[in-house]
Amino acid sequence: MRILAVIGIIGVVIVVAAGAFFFAGFYNVAASAGDVGIVNWAMAYIREASIKRQANETPPIKLDDPATVREGARAFAEQGCANCHGAPGVKSAKFSEGLDPGPPDLKDVGKEDDPAHIFWAVKNGIRMTGMPSFGKAGVPDKEIWQIVALIKKLPTTSEADFKAWTAPQTPPAAAPSVAPPKKSQQ
Repeated sequence: MRILAVIGIIGVVIVVAAGAFFFAGFYNVAASAGDVGIVNWAMAYIREASIKRQANETPPIKLDDPATVREGARAFAEQGCANCHGAPGVKSAKFSEGLDPGPPDLKDVGKEDDPAHIFWAVKNGIRMTGMPSFGKAGVPDKEIWQIVALIKKLPTTSEADFKAWTAPQTPPAAAPSVAPPKKSQQ
């Protein structure tokens, strides 16, 4: 019985000490300060476990359809995704170097992650990473799935393809207007 009491007291002391450490402001929340290894590990583990548990959507569109991938590239560019993640032939913005943790290389994400996981992360965002919720920002699910299609295709996307897909659309030329013939005055 004494051993259980000692373990309980040690547990209470640890919880109180941790609370004092965090709530008294000793834990540095600055993005310029690196985290202790255990904090990095815990945050990555919690993030992956959360996404794995909650990401259960099935793509309502064909992700390997070339038109879907092209639309995804346009949405990726319009929504500003390349600012943080870069893209083929597009460097990420300088400010993204200050994010902690840094934005992942989406070529790796496209190779390794399940489409439902990518969709969930884009739609809901990820706390304490700088990844915003595009769903909360009003981006429709279909457009998010199109972005997922692009991310899945990124490992094999060339710079030329990405630039072609994101080039501004030129509207079709309007037919020349023909003035009605003038009536002759007789």
